[in-house]
Amino acid sequence: MMAGMNTETCDPAELAALREIFASRPGAAPPAGWEAVRAFEAEHGVLLPEPYRTFVAEVCDGLPAGPPHYGLLPLAETPQDWGTDRPERLLAEPFPLTGAWLWEEDDAVVELSVEEFEARTATVFDHGSLLLGTDGCGMYWHLVVTGPQRGHVWQIAGEGALPFGPDSPDALMPGTPGFAGWAGHWAAGHDWFPDA
Repeated sequence: MMAGMNTETCDPAELAALREIFASRPGAAPPAGWEAVRAFEAEHGVLLPEPYRTFVAEVCDGLPAGPPHYGLLPLAETPQDWGTDRPERLLAEPFPLTGAWLWEEDDAVVELSVEEFEARTATVFDHGSLLLGTDGCGMYWHLVVTGPQRGHVWQIAGEGALPFGPDSPDALMPGTPGFAGWAGHWAAGHDWFPDA
């Protein structure tokens, strides 16, 4: 995890920035409250990373107008296009990646059977992360809640999985890592992939 990224205590400056970003947006859902957040954590065996944890409890629990493109999901919800035939989401299982994985460019993927590939990518989609929302076309934003990438936001799509933030070895999506950095990047109108 990047030095300086604190996922255990909520930074008042980050929370103030999140309040400012979301207070001005129409349709922001009221906060879930601490009781709902603690019940969710107990049900899934996780402790949500800060500042997302305090944000959902005290500021906002969803925003139809983003981020991402189709809105910030309320706690525990999945996008409409997520599907009902997917494996069970196991938030307490560690998120399996520490760096970008573009499986379309991974020669080792060619060696896998369809079943092996689906099993391996299912852990990326379903282990150790909370869904924040979708940009459509199967591009989902995840907040990692367990494992070495805890607190980082990732985009996971049919082509692969990419971390948001400069601490990724590939830096395909530069910015300040974590939920507050991701939301601030969106609010400032920056492109997710500036070099694309």
